[in-house]
Amino acid sequence: MRYLILIPTNAGRWATLPQSERDRRLDEHIAFTRSIIASGEHIDGAVLSVPSAARTVRLRDGAVEVTDGPLTESEEYLGGYYLVECASDDRAAEIAARVPDARLGPVEVRSLKTITGLMVR
Repeated sequence: MRYLILIPTNAGRWATLPQSERDRRLDEHIAFTRSIIASGEHIDGAVLSVPSAARTVRLRDGAVEVTDGPLTESEEYLGGYYLVECASDDRAAEIAARVPDARLGPVEVRSLKTITGLMVR
C-alpha cells in the first residue's frame, strides 16, 4: 500500500536556525531518503516552495480566478512530503518516525486510495 508522509514546518522556526543546523538537517534528510530508497520503499519526495510562492485557483461561475498566495495564511504550512510503499500502516508509521522532522513536531501519515478502474458514468 502507498502512504503519503506529510511534513509540516514553521517558517519562523526555520529562519532562526543557524546555517550549520540547516545543513545538518538537510544531511539527515538525505541519509533518511537514501535508507528508504535502499529498502525499496521510497517512491517520491519533495520540498515544497514557501506559501508566498503559491497560486490559488478557483472556478466561479465558469470563470477561472487565480490569486497569488496560499489558500490560508498560517505560521505552519506543508513543507514537504515523502511518498512510500510498504506493507502496513504500522510500517508506514515506523518510516514516518524516522523522518528527521518528527523530532521537532508531528509528521502526518495518510494512506492513498487509488482510483484505478474507477468507472465513469
